[in-house]
Amino acid sequence: MNLLIMGLPGAGKGTQAETIVATYGVKHISTGDMFREAMKNETEMGKLAKSFMDKGELVPDDVTNGIVKERLAQADIQATGFLLDGFPRTIEQAYALDTMLVALGIKLDAVVNIAVNPDILLERLSGRFICRTCGATYHKIFNPTKVEGTCDKCGGHDFYQREDDKPEAVKNRLDINIKQGAPILAHYSKLGLVKEVDGQQEIEKVSEAIKAILG
Repeated sequence: MNLLIMGLPGAGKGTQAETIVATYGVKHISTGDMFREAMKNETEMGKLAKSFMDKGELVPDDVTNGIVKERLAQADIQATGFLLDGFPRTIEQAYALDTMLVALGIKLDAVVNIAVNPDILLERLSGRFICRTCGATYHKIFNPTKVEGTCDKCGGHDFYQREDDKPEAVKNRLDINIKQGAPILAHYSKLGLVKEVDGQQEIEKVSEAIKAILG
């Protein structure tokens, strides 16, 4: 079985990816893992990627695509199938993936999209706050302090949010992901591959829904 998994930040993609891998025995391949492996093994594409990263530059699409193709061509993937996570990130990468799958004789079976209302994700992702005194981490919905405004661990009253966790930063991140993801989902929908799952349910229910779709 060969799958892509998609979903906005905070939708629970990582958790569900682990369940899919455990259930179906496919290889979980993320772009980060592929880059690290290609550079460690000093493949042609790995060396090329390292040359850009060493200069602090973004790795161009053709190199990223080359690293993905190298990984998909390996024997373990051919034997077990894959769950591709974090690629494609742009519609151009999606077209490149189509081309490389044809070249490798691999058929994509489904694109699992974990759908969650962005407003809910904004609340999930921007709810984290930290005690400035002892560094304890809380969440206003999922893990609040027992007494409002007082740290459970040190009794401090001074809290802050990391820049990344502030609502405006989270909203910007979500907006970018929505804009990038929309044409990719439209592309795979035309091919009849998108399987949408309601990610607003409990984690176990989301896993059950994915299993019902994939069989």
